[in-house]
Amino acid sequence: QVQLSESGGGSVQDGGSLRLSCTPSVYTYGTYCMAWFRQALGKEREGVALLTRNDSTEYEDSVKSRFIISRDSVANILYLQMYSLKPEDTATYYCAAGFVPKCTLRNGPSPFDHWGQGTQVTVSS
Repeated sequence: QVQLSESGGGSVQDGGSLRLSCTPSVYTYGTYCMAWFRQALGKEREGVALLTRNDSTEYEDSVKSRFIISRDSVANILYLQMYSLKPEDTATYYCAAGFVPKCTLRNGPSPFDHWGQGTQVTVSS
């Protein structure tokens, strides 16, 4: 069982930046598909950014050019750097890991087996 621990959420003003971190309990590089999802109040969980086993990336359209997913493969930490934050980015952000045959956001959250507890990001106007 992979345990994921997120940190780095908080409250910022419109246009601000935050960096989220996710520390897995097992080494994930080269094995797991890693992603960040978010869920706003009353909305479905949606994929935000994804990192494949060989470090290819995929982003949801609304965050392209504003968010960057990356990893420190030595420290085994997954990051989500968020710039130019908007009020509509307000949500609980979740780190996810999946041992899945096709690593993509297009299949939604269901293929991902392991989830963190979530960290709240609030952007005020």
